Amino acid sequence: MWNKKHIMSTVAIALVGCASMPSGPRVTVMPAPGKSFELFVQEDNICRQFAAQSIGNSAQDSGNQAFAAAAVGGAALGAVAGELMGGRHDGASSGAGMGLLMGSMIGTDASNSSASDAQHRYDIAYQQCMYAKGNQLPGQHYGAPPPAYSAPPPPPPRG
Repeated sequence: MWNKKHIMSTVAIALVGCASMPSGPRVTVMPAPGKSFELFVQEDNICRQFAAQSIGNSAQDSGNQAFAAAAVGGAALGAVAGELMGGRHDGASSGAGMGLLMGSMIGTDASNSSASDAQHRYDIAYQQCMYAKGNQLPGQHYGAPPPAYSAPPPPPPRG
């Protein structure tokens, strides 16, 4: 029979692993003028591997650790609060279940923040690699330089 404890444990387990490694870049890179598409695809694959190695497994690990710490801490705090409020074994287990659920939700947020940071670092490493191979990044201008801006001459002195 499913009780509150089983349901909350199932929810917490379902939330584990919310932090994920980036699956690819979230930035636009275009091939340099005259570069073949085949060469561009090869460089893209190389740079994806470089970016993944640059961030390592630390993103996944730190996200999962943040989740677990919040879930365990929430369960412990909930058990103490339930014991104080309920004064019975039932109060402690209900409190632990609620604490686990709340801690899991907080842990999910921390885990997502860690995954966002990993994606940002992945994108930077990917762009650096693609730029080093001569590809175009957003906002980058090729060809003739933009016209130089010259300020108008100062007004003549008053006489």
